[in-house]
Amino acid sequence: MLDFFTIFSKGGLVLWCFQGVRGPAATAPVNALIRSVLLQERGGNNSFTHEALTLKYKLDNQFELVFVVGFQKILTLTYVDKLIDDVHKEFRDKYRNEFQQKGALGLLNGTFDFKDDFMRLLRDAEESSKVRAPTVMKTFEQSLKSQKTVKCMIETRGEKPKEKVKNKKNKGSKKDGTEAVAVPSKASAADKQLSAAGDKEELTKDEILQKNREEFFRRHMKAGEKSRSPKPDAQKEKGKKPRVWDLGNSNAKVLDYSNSSTNGSAEACPVEEFDPDMALGDKNREPGRLYDLEYESDDEAEEEKIVQNPSKPSVKKGGLGGMFGMLKGLVGSKSLTRDDMDPVLEKMKDHLIAKNVAAEIAVQLCESVAKKLEGKVMGTFTTVTSTVKQALQEALVQILQPQRRVDVLRDVMDAQRHRRPYVVTFCGVNGVGKSTNLAKAGQDPASRDQGDGISFWLIENGFSVLIAACDTFRAGAVEQLRTHTRRLNALHPPESHGGRTMVQLYEKGYGKDAAGIAMEAISYARNQGFDVVLVDTAGRMQDNAPLMTALAKLIAVNAPDLVLFVGEALVGNEAVDQLVKFNKALADHSMAQTPRLIDGIVLTKFDTIDDKVGAAISMTYITSKPIVFVGTGQTYCDLRSLNAKAVVAALMKA
Repeated sequence: MLDFFTIFSKGGLVLWCFQGVRGPAATAPVNALIRSVLLQERGGNNSFTHEALTLKYKLDNQFELVFVVGFQKILTLTYVDKLIDDVHKEFRDKYRNEFQQKGALGLLNGTFDFKDDFMRLLRDAEESSKVRAPTVMKTFEQSLKSQKTVKCMIETRGEKPKEKVKNKKNKGSKKDGTEAVAVPSKASAADKQLSAAGDKEELTKDEILQKNREEFFRRHMKAGEKSRSPKPDAQKEKGKKPRVWDLGNSNAKVLDYSNSSTNGSAEACPVEEFDPDMALGDKNREPGRLYDLEYESDDEAEEEKIVQNPSKPSVKKGGLGGMFGMLKGLVGSKSLTRDDMDPVLEKMKDHLIAKNVAAEIAVQLCESVAKKLEGKVMGTFTTVTSTVKQALQEALVQILQPQRRVDVLRDVMDAQRHRRPYVVTFCGVNGVGKSTNLAKAGQDPASRDQGDGISFWLIENGFSVLIAACDTFRAGAVEQLRTHTRRLNALHPPESHGGRTMVQLYEKGYGKDAAGIAMEAISYARNQGFDVVLVDTAGRMQDNAPLMTALAKLIAVNAPDLVLFVGEALVGNEAVDQLVKFNKALADHSMAQTPRLIDGIVLTKFDTIDDKVGAAISMTYITSKPIVFVGTGQTYCDLRSLNAKAVVAALMKA
């Protein structure tokens, strides 16, 4: 039983609609399909699920039409694909002249009486799904067992089956091709001798070949061992020598910190000296501004050149035929077919995978472009390659610009008006956040905490920040955050902000409950008047169920305003696996009816990948969430906002 079937134009004009059951109209699910699939260029799969409904759709690119059918997802309707194809063909053929002659006016002023035709096609589709040929059991004569003789099924004790002998023969022939060529002649001679002598054992031809082969290899191995003379090996010294590194320090006392009396105390730790200019990076920057990601694209390299060689005319076709064929391929009188696009799409798919796009995402992108262009009339003096490439670029830009844009500064000011702190929780796998948040002045080690680069940007915009050290598992995590807190306070001392401390660390040591520390930190920030709370969590793999349960608990208990997933730009297929499993774990382990999932992405290590920017496409495609920040370096100021056109230009570069 179908819930609805609707036909509308890509401009949003409903041409005809069928309501199969009483209930709410098809407006909400169709609008969800348009927002989540059609506008986001996610047409790789022709099925879409919205609440309790499953929607299947088909695009007509020649007349700019969309056919959508909806039914309950608990039902298995095998005739839906046939129905939507039949309706598409019938509707096109019936109103083709009206579409071609009147164009857009035909859609506005036309009357589409299609109910009788639709009901006929629906009955035919339902009947075709019911009519199935009954399955007939095979007779004994039709089975493979009837073709075997009794003799071939009898096995003698100690005798190897013939199939295994054949397999060994094939393996032996692969080891040495030259030897395998020489064996059949000898084997055939031995076979003749045995057959002439009338061997009583009645060996088969395969067994004779195998025996001769084994004899040949046995003689060959013995001859090789005799001809091989043992070489006098040098006497190896017993024991293992320790490796001495060229740049290493042989003095172990220099590396001994066991007698240190500081023990991680903030007051006792000496204040390290560092260069503020090195930590800030660009001196000419505008304080508090988040610059866009930049990429210089070579337009000349991207332009497609049609090269013609006049010195080699076509032999099969005449001069006029060759010129006419070239013009026929250029002028806009041809509709694109799947066969025309397949070679170009295959090259585009390989190009996307080479640029670090996940293989599954690359296939779906090419499939979406094919559905978008199939049946569309090409423009004048355009080629198939340029048309497909242009459509793919538009799809990629649309994917990188999701529905919801996260504006952190606006949300922080809104939280200020309600007199509460704005809470941001960072999560991700181990070792992915250093490029967005650490000051690499050459003194601090690499770390994985995910808050400091963003905290510097918030301080530059005049907001006070409280960092909650909720990574209570990894050794040194609290000390690293304490070091960055001191550095940020040195760059923005209280004297420059009217005696107000702009950044502070809230920590309770190691081995404590992270959710409890985050709750206490949020309460402390509310009482002390902090504007933003950045919750740093421990790195965890997406397959670790206990740690994922703890993360879901932290998010469910504290209800942060923003949940950011920190991922690195170096990954390919792993990006899809990480995001899917993080979202799944947050949904499975949450007690709420509507679980809190990932709201945005922080893409790090973007300065290490050159033009292999495919991870940005994979992450946004799989989650439909925006990339909020991009880490492009090692200083506090190396934080950028995503520029979709720059990323696509780098992705499409040859």
